[in-house]
Amino acid sequence: MTAAAVSELTFDDAIWEDLFQVTGGVFAPCFSCGTCTAACPWGLVGSGKLHVREVVRGVQLGLPPESADTLWRCTTCAACLAGCPRGVDIPEGMVRLRSYAWRRGVVPRGLHGVLWAVHWDSNPYRQPPSHRARWARGLEVPEFRPECEVLYYVGCTASYDRRLQKVARNLVSILHHSGVSFGTLGERERCCGESLYVLGHEAYLRRYVEEHAKFLAETGVRTLVTTSPHCYDMFRRFYPDLTGDFQPLHYTKYLASLLEQGRLRFTREVRARVTYHDPCYLGRRHGIYEEPRRLLAAIPGVELVEMPQNREQALCCGGGGGRMWVETPAEERFANLRVQQAAQTGAEVLATACPHCVLCLEDSLKVVGVQGLRVLDVAELVAQAL
Repeated sequence: MTAAAVSELTFDDAIWEDLFQVTGGVFAPCFSCGTCTAACPWGLVGSGKLHVREVVRGVQLGLPPESADTLWRCTTCAACLAGCPRGVDIPEGMVRLRSYAWRRGVVPRGLHGVLWAVHWDSNPYRQPPSHRARWARGLEVPEFRPECEVLYYVGCTASYDRRLQKVARNLVSILHHSGVSFGTLGERERCCGESLYVLGHEAYLRRYVEEHAKFLAETGVRTLVTTSPHCYDMFRRFYPDLTGDFQPLHYTKYLASLLEQGRLRFTREVRARVTYHDPCYLGRRHGIYEEPRRLLAAIPGVELVEMPQNREQALCCGGGGGRMWVETPAEERFANLRVQQAAQTGAEVLATACPHCVLCLEDSLKVVGVQGLRVLDVAELVAQAL
């Protein structure tokens, strides 16, 4: 910023107070070391950089981000949080700033439609609620009852996206194979509200979670197993303890426990060299790194190899933080770099455990043109071994 530009800045105490209240003071401990900007994956893809330190420092001074789309570049991957010496939850602050942008009417085109889709159809994909259970056609999928061990919460992406429907079908097969008493909500299942959270519409999110939590409590659910780490994050962080013993779990954590108990047994060999991509919301957000790897390593014939950037240092796929609803130029997609990293390990399979990651990584395989590598969800590999 030039000296002339600095001289034109106007500081307004009312705006400073508003920004502080909106963010809950989450940026206050920051001392502008710049680690966040260095860790941000936008720095790897050229013109689409997100200068995190500038945003944070601006808020500290009472200056909202200048660009209309700056806040929505953040994928909430938490790479900045992982390296921050002060433990500043920058992704949470960025999401809260989006609520400020909604109030000012500075929101990228198309995002309003996502919120209306959740309101009218209980999913962000604008798909009819009556189609939500079509993924289960031809399968024996019982309706959830309070006496079931778990409620399998399929989620919007695995319910409506044809590629991810395969993951849901495989998880049903795994649960049956393991003798788990489970059920789904079928057409009654609703969005967890994750899109409302990451897009920053705080007022609607509060109302939605309150209503949805009441509905789930009435079903009698105790243990809820999700397909997506994003749904898991929502139920764990934003939903109240519905019944006094409510326990949300990501499916990798649940299947790892079944493996440990001896209920999940592998009987077929899957000969493949596999590398695992850590989803941001599963790894950095909730520390679930080893359970997916234990599942993969236990499959007969699987050779598990690591990319240099793994676990806490894993590169984001680019699909989080609402980026699934905002067009990203092909040359600025983090997943392009990730599939190249996977190919360099000599792996035949790039495994992950998140619907957003599967879609982003598969799309980048086509863009980059990597040969001899395919993307599979961990559940798909587990199902092959049964």
